[in-house]
Amino acid sequence: MTGAGEFDFIARYFRPLAGREALDLRDDAALIAPRPGHELAISTDTIVENVHFLTDDPPATIAQKLLRVNLSDCAAMGAVPFGYFLNIVRPRRLDDAWFESFSAGLAADQDLFDVRLLGGDTTSTQGPLVLSVTILAWVAQGCALRRDRVQSGDDIWVTGFIGDAALGLRALRGEIPDPDGYLTDRYRVPQPRMGLTLTGIAHAAMDVSDGLIQDCGHLAAESGVGIVVEVGKIPLSPAALILGDEVLGECLTGGDDYELLVACAPACRIQLERESVRSGIKMTRIGHATAENPGGVTVLGRDGAPVGLSSRGWQHF
Repeated sequence: MTGAGEFDFIARYFRPLAGREALDLRDDAALIAPRPGHELAISTDTIVENVHFLTDDPPATIAQKLLRVNLSDCAAMGAVPFGYFLNIVRPRRLDDAWFESFSAGLAADQDLFDVRLLGGDTTSTQGPLVLSVTILAWVAQGCALRRDRVQSGDDIWVTGFIGDAALGLRALRGEIPDPDGYLTDRYRVPQPRMGLTLTGIAHAAMDVSDGLIQDCGHLAAESGVGIVVEVGKIPLSPAALILGDEVLGECLTGGDDYELLVACAPACRIQLERESVRSGIKMTRIGHATAENPGGVTVLGRDGAPVGLSSRGWQHF
């Protein structure tokens, strides 16, 4: 999109979403005042048609997924988001009705999560739709949760259920049943765990985007510890359990869960459980960190014996 068409496109669908820092999307940059005693946490994610979402997914859910995968990064660091930048690489085949629904999805989630559009960029392409968000959040000075602070002996916890999003993609492809649409919804619309307060309780955290086992490996590598995961303790939803053990490996390694992995000292277990109750966010202890096998992940089956996996998670390259 160029010239008047581009500016009309921005004014029609995105100016109503803009926060005051965006200067009504009429200038070259947003202006953000510093917040005393806080650090600015910045994260960015890109989603691509037929890689992260399907062409016939509803535009509103594509918008929500785009925003929520970035919100999940904020939740993992204990940061409170306030605004985001949006970049759109638009195929000309997408019409006004598509973007009307897309912007409505953004508007709904802006109200739900109290964030506002700050700016961005638009361009056209003959290729697939590409969408990118850069999110900004405040976190108290020195209080951000990081991946490199896991300690040997920590318990490893995870929020929610694991594997539903990967199964939802299979359901959309017609490979497995999904009679009530639960799995499909978990793939299309992640649930960022924004209401969970982990500062002062957890040593480290990260979100699960590339698959539980692979992301445990990231946590282990950054902290120089080994992580032991117990298959029998991994929380699976009723919809996943119905499908049986044949989908277990996919649940462990499939991406797009956007749940949180949390490392917490055993002495803080009661505090963490109380926070789980307060927030209404389910948390399950799935293993522990150890000084052995630094940077590695050991998966133990229900019989306590190590389990081999053909894949550890999603790889872009």
